Amino acid sequence: MALIEIIQTYPKTSVIIISLLVSLFVSLVNHFVMDKERMKEIKSKQKALQEEMKKYKDNPSKMMEIQKQMLAHTGESFKHTFKPMLITIVPILILFSLIRGVFNTTSIASSWIWYYFGASIVGSIVFRKIFKLP
Repeated sequence: MALIEIIQTYPKTSVIIISLLVSLFVSLVNHFVMDKERMKEIKSKQKALQEEMKKYKDNPSKMMEIQKQMLAHTGESFKHTFKPMLITIVPILILFSLIRGVFNTTSIASSWIWYYFGASIVGSIVFRKIFKLP
């Protein structure tokens, strides 16, 4: 296969490109599946509750009340992010099993995952900004 030979010839570049493509895939799924407006509302409410918690740091009963509200928002936030995760997890796991075997014979066999994570973090930040994801 020509693609595997290219990947093995240029392993660092290949793992970065693969990572960016996976980040793009995940961001696109999030863009089309996630309720972005509701997620933004939840994040703004959580931020407001955090500010309110700072005011009542000496009042434990009020802090517990605010933490219960934050927990409810966290649960709803998790519910909105769970559906895109279910869609993306299987393809990513399959891809990881495939590329792990390809990169095991390259010069970066023991460190390809770190290249992947680094490029993935950068790619996710960029794609989240581009697609205006929360």
